[in-house]
Amino acid sequence: MSEFGKVAVLMGGQSAEREVSLMSGTGVLAALRAKGIDAHAFDPSLRPIGDLVKENFSSAFIALHGRYGEDGTVQGALELLGIPYTGSGVMASAVAMDKVFTKRIWVTHSLQTPAFALARGPGDVLDAARRFGLPLAVKPSREGSTIGFTKVVSEDQCAAAFEIARRHDDAVLCEQFIDGRELTVAIIGTGAGARAMPIIEIIAPAGNYDYQNKYFRDDTRYECPARLSETLSARIRALALEAFLTLDCEGWARVDVMLRKADDEPFLLEINTSPGMTGHSLVPMAAKAEGISYEDLCVLVLSSARLKTGGTR
Repeated sequence: MSEFGKVAVLMGGQSAEREVSLMSGTGVLAALRAKGIDAHAFDPSLRPIGDLVKENFSSAFIALHGRYGEDGTVQGALELLGIPYTGSGVMASAVAMDKVFTKRIWVTHSLQTPAFALARGPGDVLDAARRFGLPLAVKPSREGSTIGFTKVVSEDQCAAAFEIARRHDDAVLCEQFIDGRELTVAIIGTGAGARAMPIIEIIAPAGNYDYQNKYFRDDTRYECPARLSETLSARIRALALEAFLTLDCEGWARVDVMLRKADDEPFLLEINTSPGMTGHSLVPMAAKAEGISYEDLCVLVLSSARLKTGGTR
């Protein structure tokens, strides 16, 4: 596929999710090469990103996760270099990476998300526990893959939960815990062409979908499509798509949703603008349910690469 030119697969990076990014990038690199695309691995933590221009790369597939890859920073660098890239632009990436800002925008658009508060000290976590009730979810506002997450079940855990989250981010999110089914919805496309793919239900051991269960264990179960009524499925997919469009996201993303056990009410948790592409990842699983192979998914994502400012090299 010579029309894509020379493609850099950005992977690794310097975030807490580096290991997973290397796994994602390795898979994407192999898939693009299998499709005849001139793709090359590029780790921006090991090389100056300006080398992309020096080495005449035509575009970049962003397989970075977390900070300096999913938060608008590398997107801004690519805009300055004039290298078209996959996924959302600078602003959408930065906002989506910050769970507090994301939720503020969703709330202004009347999209349902659990009650939340920003904690600046352990006392704020205790206040949130008393306002929202226990259990309480406490996590860094700008990390992914459940890094730094604590499910607080008693008030004496509040201080420790705050410290665990603050190791990863100065901004700590306290969130009402929704007891129910854990769902995720992949979105592919941009603007009017964006669409929600089949919903996946995640059934983790002991209900704990943590970092290890996400990427390194095989006893987490997934149901795709999730067992939901047509009406409820359509409602959740529409909610996820609106969450994506409201933030001005592009290309692809994955929206995480909790379905409350008591009344089947869906609540938006967060959105990932550079989703995982490992053997355990969920976007490829949703694509497979639609008959789209991993290799074809990678090409589909790459085909959406562009500069969001309208500039050209």
